[in-house]
Amino acid sequence: MMRKRQKSMIEKNTIFLRIAGIIEESITDGFGLRYVIFLQGCTHKCKGCQNPHTHDLKGGFLKDCGEILEDLRKNPLLQGVTFSGGEPLLQAKNLQILAKEIKALGLDLTLYTGYTYEELKEVKEFYCLLELCDVLVDGRFILEQRDLSLRFRGSTNQRLIDVQKTLSLEKIVEFH
Repeated sequence: MMRKRQKSMIEKNTIFLRIAGIIEESITDGFGLRYVIFLQGCTHKCKGCQNPHTHDLKGGFLKDCGEILEDLRKNPLLQGVTFSGGEPLLQAKNLQILAKEIKALGLDLTLYTGYTYEELKEVKEFYCLLELCDVLVDGRFILEQRDLSLRFRGSTNQRLIDVQKTLSLEKIVEFH
């Protein structure tokens, strides 16, 4: 007799995110082939931001996380998902629910944020999401420190952090 698969939190409840856009296949927003979700809303408003259209907190559109999971299940070539923006952490609670489902699918998770790793550790809601991530690109974009040669980042103050090693060793471990 087959056991029924338990419904996930997202399947039981409709969970929405305010989205600026989605790229279903990208190789420029993290390691490997990625599904990239650009979250809508940002209060950092960094000078020279490459996504200024994502700043408006009421802009973009609402997307059901169940639809995102359907997209992910359809593409066996995906290695992971990237949360970018805007500022993803403005929607940390719902992203945490989605992140748990993403990890259950065996995909890795990259998070871009204008906050630093140290700041994320201080806010429980942010830290709970951080614990589910594999890669963190932290820090605001600083136009005066812009460097186009950097991998997956825009300015030299931003770090490309191996989150799981950092949590395990209790010190920042960066990818180089």
